[in-house]
Amino acid sequence: RERPRCIVKRVIASVTERGQVTIPAEVRRVLGAKARGKIVFEIEGSEVRILPAAMTLEAAFGSVPPLKGPEDFREMERAAKDERAARLVRALSSS
Repeated sequence: RERPRCIVKRVIASVTERGQVTIPAEVRRVLGAKARGKIVFEIEGSEVRILPAAMTLEAAFGSVPPLKGPEDFREMERAAKDERAARLVRALSSS
């Protein structure tokens, strides 16, 4: 049984020779699609739905700025070794 359709609005876009389509601004707003964002084309039989893409690790990477500048890995290594030595001294002192 076919489900009833409730079409509120249709938006038409052109397809280029290369198969590209500009998603109209109104549709982008509804999807929450931003520049370089991702959308999903969901195909069911002869129908295609455009949906917002779920956040992926790839999409999330770089979306949050680091708390501070580039890390000094040598300094981090020294700090880790100092912390390990301090734990060892505490463990030996308590035994």
